Amino acid sequence: MVFKIPFINHKQPEIIPEHSGENTPEHIAIIMDGNGRWAKNKGLLRTAGHKEGLSTLVKIVKAAVNCQVKMLTLYTFSTENWKRPKAEVEFILKLPKQLLDVYLPDLIANNVRINVIGDMHDLPKYTLDAMQYAIDRTAHNTGLELNFALNYGGRDEILKAIKDMYADVKDTKLSMDEVNEQIFSKYLYTAKMPEPDLLIRTGGEKRLSNFLLWQLAYTEFWFTDVLWPEFSEADFLCAIEQYKQRNRRYGGLSN
Repeated sequence: MVFKIPFINHKQPEIIPEHSGENTPEHIAIIMDGNGRWAKNKGLLRTAGHKEGLSTLVKIVKAAVNCQVKMLTLYTFSTENWKRPKAEVEFILKLPKQLLDVYLPDLIANNVRINVIGDMHDLPKYTLDAMQYAIDRTAHNTGLELNFALNYGGRDEILKAIKDMYADVKDTKLSMDEVNEQIFSKYLYTAKMPEPDLLIRTGGEKRLSNFLLWQLAYTEFWFTDVLWPEFSEADFLCAIEQYKQRNRRYGGLSN
């Protein structure tokens, strides 16, 4: 099935120059927090914060391309976000189409490949159509993999993995004696993805908020008080530089 999304951006796609990626984290995950507070501080509706956050998202994707990051996973909409006012939920779930209407040509030109993780069953058709179109259009790209976590929850993911694994054991496709961390990981939404090297959370909070609970076991964390709409390329580079100075021991001893 072919999805047609009208492009309202007619400028030439912007090609991002490459910089050295030495010691750069290969996979960065981001909790994009602070849109609502940014809007409130300016006397605006919360939806204005989400719209401004979209511009930040594009800037950071370009910065990741520039730094030769291989994978970027963005916490876009959680399983808990359905609790928000209906108008705000609808606005957020229309943002993927707005993003792709304008910026998909740039993403394609910069060899970005788009992917989605999460429970797709409850998402509206306009969100699914926009994401499927982007996935299809970028499927052959070999650069940065941009993952949108949509209707995603870490606990929900783990429970789903347990149920799917149990079904395979029951159908004798899998033996319990075979089950280990590697086997279990294959039942997660992130089965084909490496675990994040670095987690960035904006907005001043210092918690995971049900994001990638299994995958972040040995990830380096970097928190900032900067609200997502104000998060800059310089902030992103600062996080990467601090990551480079850390010694990842994975439970072992320092070198």
